[in-house]
Amino acid sequence: MTSPRLAVDIWSDIACPWCYIGKRRFESALSSLPFKEHVDVTWHSYQLDPSLPERYDGTEADYLAERKGLPVEQVRQMFAHVTEQAAGEGLAYDFDALKVANSLTAHRLLHLAAEHGSAGRLKELLLSAHFEKGLDIGDPEVLRALGADAGLPGPDVVRVLEGDDYRDAVEADFATARGLGISGVPFFVLDMKYGISGAQPVEVFREALTKAYAEAAPLTLVATESGADGPACGPEGCD
Repeated sequence: MTSPRLAVDIWSDIACPWCYIGKRRFESALSSLPFKEHVDVTWHSYQLDPSLPERYDGTEADYLAERKGLPVEQVRQMFAHVTEQAAGEGLAYDFDALKVANSLTAHRLLHLAAEHGSAGRLKELLLSAHFEKGLDIGDPEVLRALGADAGLPGPDVVRVLEGDDYRDAVEADFATARGLGISGVPFFVLDMKYGISGAQPVEVFREALTKAYAEAAPLTLVATESGADGPACGPEGCD
């Protein structure tokens, strides 16, 4: 009997600290499950701030204080909390080095990566570059290098970076998110049936994945001594 497959669609932004933490927790849960090889993960684009300019002259603390109308010190306290949570997942956030950048081009590059089966790899590289390494994810040179690290064909990467390829695909992801009522990320959708909002604990992901996979599985007939089916009725009549 063919094993069922479970589709997991994930909406997230690269410029989202909880998205990286959520990715780690989801992966930890999935790696512990016996059916992990039968789960198909698709990454979808989402932008928390599409209006962000390509270049922002200021720190992440300045940007969030300005955008949310909060004192810089309060923003730094938020950073400390998120950094602690990230460390618990083995991530080394560095908000002081973080370069504020519009993530649109990076999202377009992710759609190219998806066509080559490398979206997960590039997503990891982009998140680490942004939150751990202080790299500018809006810089074409940085994106070209990350694309190469993800194994993407150089000419294709250049075409995306110098053009407008996959913008429609990115916009379609935004539209689907709106249709599903997604207003924050990360957001995980299991078989387009169950939604998980935010960077939930590993156990929440594990339980949800197990439930969704069980429902995706076909019925298993109860074994009988004879191994034969019992009397029953069907479209052609009864036994």
